[in-house]
Amino acid sequence: MTQTPKGLRLHIGLFGRRNVGKSSLMNLITNQAMSIVSEMAGTTTDPVEKTMEIQPLGPVVFIDTAGIDDEGSLGEARIKQTLHVMQKIDIAILVVEPNVWGTFEEKLVALFKEKKIAFMIVCNKIDQETPQESFMQILLEKTPCCVKMSATIGENKEVFFERIQEIIPTSWIKQPSLLGDLINEGDVIVLVVPIDLQAPKGRLILPQVQAIRDILDHDACCIIAKERELSYMLSQLKSPPKLVVCDSQCVLKTVADTPKDVRVTTFSILMARLKGDLNALSEGARMIHNLQEGDKVLIAEACTHHALEDDIGSVKIPRWLRQYSGVHLVIDHCSGKDYPENIAEYKLVIHCGACTLNRQGMLSRLQEAQKAGVPITNYGIAISVLQGVLNRSLEPFPLALMAYDEKE
Repeated sequence: MTQTPKGLRLHIGLFGRRNVGKSSLMNLITNQAMSIVSEMAGTTTDPVEKTMEIQPLGPVVFIDTAGIDDEGSLGEARIKQTLHVMQKIDIAILVVEPNVWGTFEEKLVALFKEKKIAFMIVCNKIDQETPQESFMQILLEKTPCCVKMSATIGENKEVFFERIQEIIPTSWIKQPSLLGDLINEGDVIVLVVPIDLQAPKGRLILPQVQAIRDILDHDACCIIAKERELSYMLSQLKSPPKLVVCDSQCVLKTVADTPKDVRVTTFSILMARLKGDLNALSEGARMIHNLQEGDKVLIAEACTHHALEDDIGSVKIPRWLRQYSGVHLVIDHCSGKDYPENIAEYKLVIHCGACTLNRQGMLSRLQEAQKAGVPITNYGIAISVLQGVLNRSLEPFPLALMAYDEKE
């Protein structure tokens, strides 16, 4: 059975001091011994993730983190990883012991509020000590969403899930559709899918699969063709398709082969809208025209993979950037969780489609760049600029096209 990709799941992080029972709570929630439980403080080091299906929440990812009060040089590194988790979570759970509240908890609550993360507080270990009314009042002043629990014996587990359901962000529930709002029932959509070294044998890449599912969910029809077959395929249709969606690497040929009265876009541009802010990413693409000799550009990928010959991120985009700008550029790369802290050093960030990130994770990266005053765009938008066809591939999104043109 195909599972929901991690990037489309609700992300829930567990935070708190060492030995408050975060790992026990994680094991209770997942009904598995995912995290090591010990009376020794600091057992959890790296964040532990577990994907699962929970009704009525649906597909979720729970993340158990190290204690925010960890000590020593290793402890500082663990705390840094714990705080890094906040960049991708939709909901935070602060786990505390009865009658214990201090600067560590205050710091976490302040961070949740600063980052606008919905959160709840779990008063754990009530089988060992009864929380005082004055203590519970302190918790309720921080958030009305509190629950008293014992993770070791499972007390109030059902209430815990009810409380989570109450604070699921509206922004997560009402996430934008990949392309459902662009099509109507009965429409024909053509997907142009190259089969090259980057395509896993026997599989389509995730955005292509998501597009097919979204088309079917909206009762439309889907035709899939390789780029060499597009012109012939279009000639065989009695009526033109509502939309053509292609891989960014073949956008130039796809635009050339598609009649001007048929809208065209790319999978990566659709992902920019689904996972981030298409208008902001389109505006950021203007910086491509203004790159100067010696400017630093960061190319960021959300996943890690072995770079194959003519890799899009490490080979093609750098080559196209240098050809387009006609100047020497310093181009750095990062992948996976290794998103650099020195964003302000760069003149431009070009990010991948973020198909493996959840929406909150991509928005956090976008906000980091904006806070540093650095323009950021994504692969699909950048490639369309470099190929001279962005006006055509943004045609289905007039506000994004306006955001790009405003900087002309």
